Amino acid sequence: MTRPSIICFLGQNGNDKPKIFIRTLLYATADQGQHIQNMFVKIHRAETIQNFNVWAYGDNGIVRGSGLFASKTGISVYHHFLLPKNEQWNFVSGEYRLEVYAETPNNKTEKLFEQKLSLTTDQTKDIELGKAVYFDWAPNTGQYVSYSDIRTNEKWRGEDKKNTQ
Repeated sequence: MTRPSIICFLGQNGNDKPKIFIRTLLYATADQGQHIQNMFVKIHRAETIQNFNVWAYGDNGIVRGSGLFASKTGISVYHHFLLPKNEQWNFVSGEYRLEVYAETPNNKTEKLFEQKLSLTTDQTKDIELGKAVYFDWAPNTGQYVSYSDIRTNEKWRGEDKKNTQ
């Protein structure tokens, strides 16, 4: 897995529970490729660990993750990670450690990526107001740059006209 170009934290919004989404390239180093049965995100905050283990992916609409194939050339899509049905989570200010895992058909789970991120008090207030906090990778500085914005990934598909003018 490549370093995600974007990581996003979204809070509760109406009936939509908090979620995390990323954009990354999944690829295999072996010639025969690799089947991925499932994916999940584990987030650490202080002494708390929360799994976002409902996986969906796609660029033009999302589908529930039930496996995909990663070849040597890879597959680049948005990956959405949601809370289990009866779980609760609130993003609060502080330091986080995000871990992305993949499960193969033989039930082997492997950590693909780990990143430390932080949320400011203002960003957590923005999440409570229905905004999202985005972390964009800045290769020139070697770090993620965070900001709050509207709750959509449409702008990366060129569909959010009001924010690009």
